[in-house]
Amino acid sequence: MDLIGVLVLFLVIIVFAAVVYFVIRNIGHLVINSIVGLLTLFAVNYFHLMQYLGKPDIGIDWITVIICALAGLPGAILLIILAFFGITL
Repeated sequence: MDLIGVLVLFLVIIVFAAVVYFVIRNIGHLVINSIVGLLTLFAVNYFHLMQYLGKPDIGIDWITVIICALAGLPGAILLIILAFFGITL
């Protein structure tokens, strides 16, 4: 192997390690935010908080779970706001 090939290989390994480190470091925040979002949606339905506002409970189906899992607490708040205005998913 020549020197340029070794340098390119070394650069690729450094970039790969940096990406793996970034993903592993931020995955904990993503998981925690997803759990908080799902628990928020569950609590709103468990305590029937939407019924106090005269609205039906938020249906828990695949799309609401995916939104809460990907967006976390902001996703749950978005679903609550949409349900308040009568928009259901």
